[in-house]
Amino acid sequence: MPTPATTGSPPVPLRRVAAASCAGTTIEFYDFFIYGTAAALVFPKVFFPALGSTAGIVASFATFAVAFFARPVGAIVFGHYGDRIGRKRTLISTLLLMGIATVLIGLLPGAETIGVAAPIILVVLRFAQGFAVGGEWAGATLLTAEYAPKEKRGLYGVFPQLGPAIAFALSSATFLITGLVMGDTDEAFLSYGWRIPFLLSILLVGVGLWVRLSIEETPAFKELQQRAQADAASPDRSRRLPFLDAVRAQPREVLLSAGALAMLFAFFYMGTAYLTSYGTNPDGAALARPVVLGIGIVVAVVFGIATVVAGVLSDRFGRRNVIRTSCVAGILWALVLFPLLDTGTATAFAIGLSVTMVIFAIAYGPAGSYLPELFAARYRYTGAGLGYNLAGVLGGAIPPLLAAGLAASFGSFAIGVMLSLIGVLSLVCVSLLPETRNRALEHEQTETVRA
Repeated sequence: MPTPATTGSPPVPLRRVAAASCAGTTIEFYDFFIYGTAAALVFPKVFFPALGSTAGIVASFATFAVAFFARPVGAIVFGHYGDRIGRKRTLISTLLLMGIATVLIGLLPGAETIGVAAPIILVVLRFAQGFAVGGEWAGATLLTAEYAPKEKRGLYGVFPQLGPAIAFALSSATFLITGLVMGDTDEAFLSYGWRIPFLLSILLVGVGLWVRLSIEETPAFKELQQRAQADAASPDRSRRLPFLDAVRAQPREVLLSAGALAMLFAFFYMGTAYLTSYGTNPDGAALARPVVLGIGIVVAVVFGIATVVAGVLSDRFGRRNVIRTSCVAGILWALVLFPLLDTGTATAFAIGLSVTMVIFAIAYGPAGSYLPELFAARYRYTGAGLGYNLAGVLGGAIPPLLAAGLAASFGSFAIGVMLSLIGVLSLVCVSLLPETRNRALEHEQTETVRA
């Protein structure tokens, strides 16, 4: 089927698709990250005031982890509809769900007002956020991967991957500005100031809807629809479910891609959520909140650039090789990170966060093209989303949840050991996956190329 990538037509449509995928993931991850920032800075006092400092942080990050367990569920549900009714319509649904859940969190009264109902409702809304993000990433990456020419898929695949960098900068900036406007005291910030970033997300959702409504369905899905219509008389074909197809045909790729990206998630959410808490905690680096948030904005720019560079390099050296480089660097860096942070200086915190996020970006840049290339078209949304979000459970949910307890019992170096072991797992898993650079996506693959 003719596409802008294959006919030599002007690249304007592809740029529009790239912009739509970037805008969408930016908005979705902005909503996701302001929760992580609030979980580190605010929620222990607002929703878990009776638990004390350490236990409150653990409980707060437990609600943060809920979303990661919701993500595979979202990947299955939205993946089903993304593979059956289309990428575009499904992505509009994920955007709306995320926006509504985020605004409701911003309106939710604290524990002092409605008691135990507050954290319960918070968990439900957090689950809805994770459910939406579970369907977001795969669809956004498929928008670019299924349009882009295979020789530049790594380049165009970084556009949805830039969303987290932009979102991290936006979330840090909104909390920083809100905190500065509220003044040096915590009373106003804890009362209503933290809610402003959540409520502002409704404006970003409006922009995202406008951008996504302006694009067309991907050529690969249009071709898939035509093939499905031609095969409509086959009862076996009509009853197929993308989830069952994915786990039956490519279970190896689903599980190995989850393991391969586990370190990516561990580094990212330890950097964006746990290190924000660690940097401001009196038992951690004990830095001022504006300093930590300001460093976060600068770091977001750095790892955004690294994401682009890594995606481009994956077109030349292969997706697998670039991700393996990240794993090796992560295994070593994890053992250095917390001794560096424990020096307690702003410079050490900036270096620690920067290197952590750059290592994440080296793997994240190629991931936007790598996972779509691993799976056949008829269940690509489901397969890529399932592998990605299972990695979120392994690397994004568990490490931040365990980190506070490990630090309290064995010292901060134990957190580094945990991250290093996750890096070993990812290195083994990605080494067992095939290289996919220059793999065509225009036709379903009848069998997977093995490494």
